[in-house]
Amino acid sequence: MRTIEQLSEELGGLAGRTVLVRSDLNVPLDGSTITDDGRVRASVPTISRLREQGARVVVCAHLGRPKGSPDPTYSLAPVATRLRELLDGEGEGRVSFVEETVGERAAAAVAELQDGDVLVLENLRFHPGETAKSDEERAGFARQLADLADAFVSDGFGVVHRAQASVYDVARLLPHAAGGLVRSEVEVMRALREDPQRPYAVVLGGAKVSDKLGVIESLISVADRLLIGGGMVFTFLKAQGHEVGSSLLEQDQVDTVKGYLDTAAERGVEIVLPTDVVVADAFSADAAHDVVPADSMPADRMGLDIGPEAQRHFAERLADARTIFWNGPMGAFEMEPFAAGTQAVAAALVERTRAGAMTVVGGGDSAAAVRELGYADDDFTHISTGGGASLEYLEGKDLPGLSVLED
Repeated sequence: MRTIEQLSEELGGLAGRTVLVRSDLNVPLDGSTITDDGRVRASVPTISRLREQGARVVVCAHLGRPKGSPDPTYSLAPVATRLRELLDGEGEGRVSFVEETVGERAAAAVAELQDGDVLVLENLRFHPGETAKSDEERAGFARQLADLADAFVSDGFGVVHRAQASVYDVARLLPHAAGGLVRSEVEVMRALREDPQRPYAVVLGGAKVSDKLGVIESLISVADRLLIGGGMVFTFLKAQGHEVGSSLLEQDQVDTVKGYLDTAAERGVEIVLPTDVVVADAFSADAAHDVVPADSMPADRMGLDIGPEAQRHFAERLADARTIFWNGPMGAFEMEPFAAGTQAVAAALVERTRAGAMTVVGGGDSAAAVRELGYADDDFTHISTGGGASLEYLEGKDLPGLSVLED
C-alpha cells in the first residue's frame, strides 16, 4: 500500500492538489450530540498531514444507515463541527461543511478551497450509489466523487471490509494511498494474526456467537486461551448441557460451538467460561437480580453479566498474557447493575498494558464501553476504530477496501 509520502512523490507534491479522504466518522449520537468522538479524533492525524503538505482536503464519510436519501437525523453537520474544533488550532486553513455529497453545490465548495482548507461532504449514504449492489450504479457515484479530486486517501479502517463506492470504486479511479490510521490498524491486526507474543489471550463477548464464528475458528489455531463472556456465552453453556433460562441463545449454533470446544481441547487451547453469572428477572436496570452458579441457572431468569467469581478468574487468566485481543462486552454494560464484568476485563487489560503487554480493544461496543467506563485511549496499546473490519481481518478474509490499495 502506498503511503501519503509516496503518493506525494508520485504526483510531484500535494500542494494545490485536491485530495479526497475517506474517513470513518460513524459516531454515536444522542440527538445532535456526539457521545463518543473517538473516530473523529482518530481521523485528525491524516487530515493534518495532508494540510501540512498544502493539500486541499475533501473529507467524505457515512453516518448511520439512512436509506439512500437525505435524512436530517444522520447529517454529518455535528461531526463536521467537532472536526473543526479539533483542527482549529492548527492554523493551516479553514474547515467547512457542505450539505451535499456530489452535485453543483459540492463542486462549487471544492472549487473555493485554498491550500490547507478542509471540506466535509454530507453523508455518503444519502446517495443510493454508495451502497448499491449494482456495480454500474456504484461506479457511477464513484466517478462523481472522483471528479472532485486529484487523488484519494483511504483512512476509514472501519469500512475497508465493504465494497462500497467511496471505499473501493474511487480507489480504482484516482492515484491513491493508505492513510496513517489504516496503516496502523493493519499493522496491529497483522501482529495479532501472524506474530503475537505469548501467552496470547483472546476475550470475546457481545450478543451473538454467529457474529464471531469466523474469528473463533481462526483464533483457535493461533491463541493460547479464549475467554468467553457476554450474551454469546449462553450458547457455550448450552453446548455443555447447562440450563440458560431466558438468556440470549442461538440454538442453531449449539452444535457448532460443541465442535469449537472439541477442537480447542484437541489443540490444547484453553476455553475459559464464567463459573457464575448475574441473572435478572428482565432486561432492565431496575430488574431484581442476583448471582448464581453458571451451571445452575434458574429456568425463568436471564443472564446479563459474568459474576464476581468469573471476573476474578478472567483477570487471573489475563495476568500473564503478553498479547490480548478483546472484542465484545461481558454483559449489558450500559446498565450499571450489569457493568462489573466489562469493568473487570477493562481493568485487567489496563494492568497488562502497564506491564508492557500488547492490549488491543477491537472497536465497536468494546471501544464504547471502555470510554464510557472512564478509560483513556492510552490505557491500552490500541483501540481499533473498526469492530467488524478487525474481526474480518483476523478471520483472514479478503477486505475489498484494502485489496484495492495494493493495486
